[in-house]
Amino acid sequence: MRAFGIFLAAVIVVIAAGWWYVTRIPSSPFDGVARAPTFTLEESEYVARAADCVACHSTEDGLPFAGGLEMGTPMGSIFATNITPDPEHGIGGYTLAQFDNAVRRGVLPDGTRIYPAMPYPSYAKLTDEDVAKLYDYFMNHVQPVAEPVPQSDIPWPLNIRWPLEAWNVAFYRSGTYQPDPARDELWNRGAYLVQGAGHCGSCHTPRGFAIQERGYDEGDAAFLTGGLLDGWYAPPLRNGEISGLGRWSEDEIAAYLRNGRNRHSVVFGTMMEAFNNSTAFMTDDDLQGIARYLASLPGTSIDWNYDETTTERLLAGDLDDDPGAQIYLARCSYCHGRDGLGRGEFLPPLAGASAAVAPHADSAINLTLNGAGRVVSGGVPDSYRMPPFRVPLSDREIADVLTFVRSAWGNDASAVTPEQVADLRERTDPMSDRVIVLQMR
Repeated sequence: MRAFGIFLAAVIVVIAAGWWYVTRIPSSPFDGVARAPTFTLEESEYVARAADCVACHSTEDGLPFAGGLEMGTPMGSIFATNITPDPEHGIGGYTLAQFDNAVRRGVLPDGTRIYPAMPYPSYAKLTDEDVAKLYDYFMNHVQPVAEPVPQSDIPWPLNIRWPLEAWNVAFYRSGTYQPDPARDELWNRGAYLVQGAGHCGSCHTPRGFAIQERGYDEGDAAFLTGGLLDGWYAPPLRNGEISGLGRWSEDEIAAYLRNGRNRHSVVFGTMMEAFNNSTAFMTDDDLQGIARYLASLPGTSIDWNYDETTTERLLAGDLDDDPGAQIYLARCSYCHGRDGLGRGEFLPPLAGASAAVAPHADSAINLTLNGAGRVVSGGVPDSYRMPPFRVPLSDREIADVLTFVRSAWGNDASAVTPEQVADLRERTDPMSDRVIVLQMR
């Protein structure tokens, strides 16, 4: 009995210690700070723009940062929280230390762990100063909204939060970004923005078995090598990757982030929203830093060369028996050209386009089904956009035309099946024709 009592006591101690660990409140460098620092509106809003907080915590028809955006996961839907300074439904009661723990460590004031749909593994790299700027912005420059958001519909027991600490132990890396002394200041600034505030890896890095990003910086081989998310394929952001930035110069990367377009591509999908609400507001120096960093990342070098054979066969009528080629001539060639080279920067090429050479056809299918939204450059919405073809074209017709595009002009990507189109038709919606630039205040 004595031995059993000792064993039972040991078990209780272990359980208690484990429970303390998974519900503990982490320490913050702002613990004990009685008065948070303040900054100018421009300083604090810039960090919020760089971190693109508005994208997840606002909806197209809702008030800024009032939450409510539904995000699908394999376990069910999560709804983005209200992060206005409302004391009941928002974060108005947070201290700077509590705000810091939520942003950089994924822990709420009561110890509840946040689902890693919130990119706190990336925000962990934010400097103390940038966290303080974010806090100042949300507490002093955002209007409070007294509105609750829907509860997540993840079923029990998957909705229990404390096991998320085990996820953190396995995959979360603490610590702010540390500059690489072997690199120049511009490169380090770009690395900080890409890895931290910009959380580019959240979309552009593949996920593992536990939905974790398979890398958080250039030291991880999988970092920024492309990923599937919400019906889109976010292409690689490494130099040498043909489905990503393989043929882009540093200046072309910066131009894409600054203007939403370059000679290779126009922003679309979730990247369009990131441009409209984040990179379009960033300084030229910061965008050049991002470009410098991305251009330095090695990739798997795959050559792509334009092949005129497709154009010659289209002009000669040699593809009259190819249904995909005929749909392309009737529906697509006016904008993208029989040569597949587009019309300058405003109507992008399909020859060598990331969606046309990517290993996954999701972006190509999604664009064809649902069209593209409005790109806003310099405050002016563009005049040209990809229209949706989900009504005039069947699943078979979309599969045929995309199979043609993904094998034309030197493209050498997999064919598209009607089943793939049907799947995305069912779980996606047409892109809004409205200009999606969400108000920050």
